[in-house]
Amino acid sequence: MFRTVELGRKFTKEQYKAQLPELRAELLQMQFALSKTKRSVIILITGVDGAGRGDVVNALNEWLDPRGLETISFERLTDEERERPEFWRYWRRLPERGRIGVFFGGWYVDPIREFAYGESRQADLDDALAINQRFESMLVADGAIILKFWLHLSKEDQLKRLKKMEKDPNSMRRVSERDWKHVDLYGEFLQAAERTIRLTDTGDSPWYLIESKDKRYRDITIGQTLLDVLRKHLVQLPVEKNIALPSPETEQKLIAKEDLLPSDVDLSRARLTILDQIDFNLHINERDYRKQLEIWQARLNRLAWAANEKRISSVVVFEGPDAAGKGGAIRRITQALDARLYRVISTAAPTDEERAHHYLWRFWRHIPHAGTFTLYDRSWYGRVLVERVEKFASEGEWRRAYWEINDFEEMLVNHGTLVAKYWVHISKEEQLNRFKEREQIAYKRHKITDEDWRNREKWDDYAHSVNDMIARTSTNYAPWTLISGNDKRYARIEILKTLCHALEKMLD
Repeated sequence: MFRTVELGRKFTKEQYKAQLPELRAELLQMQFALSKTKRSVIILITGVDGAGRGDVVNALNEWLDPRGLETISFERLTDEERERPEFWRYWRRLPERGRIGVFFGGWYVDPIREFAYGESRQADLDDALAINQRFESMLVADGAIILKFWLHLSKEDQLKRLKKMEKDPNSMRRVSERDWKHVDLYGEFLQAAERTIRLTDTGDSPWYLIESKDKRYRDITIGQTLLDVLRKHLVQLPVEKNIALPSPETEQKLIAKEDLLPSDVDLSRARLTILDQIDFNLHINERDYRKQLEIWQARLNRLAWAANEKRISSVVVFEGPDAAGKGGAIRRITQALDARLYRVISTAAPTDEERAHHYLWRFWRHIPHAGTFTLYDRSWYGRVLVERVEKFASEGEWRRAYWEINDFEEMLVNHGTLVAKYWVHISKEEQLNRFKEREQIAYKRHKITDEDWRNREKWDDYAHSVNDMIARTSTNYAPWTLISGNDKRYARIEILKTLCHALEKMLD
């Protein structure tokens, strides 16, 4: 693989000076065009030590308008990053739509280094690369343009470059002990790099191998590659990527075809969803409720402090129809917790800043640090519920969201975070009663809006969306718990009880 970038290609000073002005002018034009789109550009600069990663990043900052460009470098893990899943640090630094983010190495640095150092096996490297590829696929599907550059030097050229820098008192880069260690591990690093490039070089997020022996050739080649890619993408509309799954409407049409079903089939049964299996007769009287509430809140308090001591985080998600009692259930949990141990995130319509990123970006920002809770009153499932039903998201967007969400939650669980998801459900008749009650009681009147009444008209559409959501995102590592909510007291006790059991399992 790397023999093709050890050919000794170079530019003279005259060639460099002749090409640079036009290249810079065209790059600025493309950057301006990018700023008018809903696409972002992610550039990863990595490669052999001494190949000039810093020089390349500095050149890009000089050639492009710094107001639309951000340089992101990840050195040692901070305490804040160490307490969260690995990709939290990457998600929070992604560029907004219309901007360019230049990453030093990014999410490839640690997998390559750990393999070269002998800290991981090939299977571990492959697992990490699969996660990287899914992450990039998610970003590309959302409109991001990704370019990955591997700056290459032969071992002989690397050694010469480092010795020259070490002797040069004016060198901008200091040669460290780690650099010399990496020279000794050159073969191991190249083995890891070759496998990395081979397994993650895709049409959507390709690798570009750049010969870096000659600095002028290196810089012009990277600049020209960036220009060519921007030209290609900015004259095309983003292509919608659909997963080949039938829509609920198509499924209903198929069900209704007489040639597919016997004539005596009850089509009303075919339209049932998992929500129809919820027993709304479950009830608890006031006296038992007060007694159990005290027991389970005390138990949750003890478990929360035990989880805090063991640095176990918890993400608790509440979804359900309007007036289902999500807020009341959340309050019974927070009453049991020390205020220092939790945050409640109430998800509303995205802000302009949130719209400028992938829809999961705003949820990654609120992932709890070690030993604490984040409770979401509505969550990332809005993409496959309200955004699907109201057509705020295209079919391609909400269909691919299932695997994006599963991947997101799996990262949390693999980090050691408890993910508890509750769908609190009520009957359509009970919702109507609660809506009318809210309109009559002054301190509840603010809870009812025209949008609540409008959503009610799409009850069946939401039911089918919930059925799909549970079918595709109730996993062994983050299952959904369906709660019968017609009796608020029963629902609150059931949620407290199941949350305690989940915490006990994590602590064991």
